[in-house]
Amino acid sequence: MSPGVNPRRAYDASRRQEQARHNRAAILDAARERFLELGYAGTTMNAVAADAGVSVETVYKAFANKAGLVKAVFDVAIVGDDEPIPLMEREFVARNRAEPDPRRKLAAYGRHLAATITRAGPIQLVVRAAAGTDAGAAQVWSQLQAERLTGMTAFARHLDEGGFLRAGVSRATARDVLWVHNSVELWDLLVNQRGWSTTRYGTWIGEQLIAALL
Repeated sequence: MSPGVNPRRAYDASRRQEQARHNRAAILDAARERFLELGYAGTTMNAVAADAGVSVETVYKAFANKAGLVKAVFDVAIVGDDEPIPLMEREFVARNRAEPDPRRKLAAYGRHLAATITRAGPIQLVVRAAAGTDAGAAQVWSQLQAERLTGMTAFARHLDEGGFLRAGVSRATARDVLWVHNSVELWDLLVNQRGWSTTRYGTWIGEQLIAALL
């Protein structure tokens, strides 16, 4: 063994990292349950910490405040894990961009949106409901909208540069159509209020985008 190497220290660091990951996952799970059951205002950092079996200082250290915590819960919901991989670098985005058939591309997007919004939509609704009275929630809501617009801008640019858009449909129009169709409000109206199934909703999204853009 090389001089100066401390195997105990390396082991301890690895163990601490694993414990930190475990604590973070427990906090996110507990926070999601609290937010969905009690709403944004009714959820406290102390209660989340107790549910997760950690100190409240651990929660604050990991997420800074309740707004940071709910944003993290949303981020995990939208991608399905807590890995540090940006949304635009995820496997589905790469696969969808590589699809040469624009109809298949938009149909697949509709199915993907249906799957992800089922996880992320309820949290978005919690944030939206609190945004009118809580400054932290309002900031998160604005951030969610900005991130969504950025993603749809990139999608519209991809469709435009690929020559997929119908004549007369500008990149800006495509962006706005995509932005409206992946809104939580549309999902809430059709699935929560009108009782559509997730499958029906995802299929309809794909069909509407094909009709509007191609």
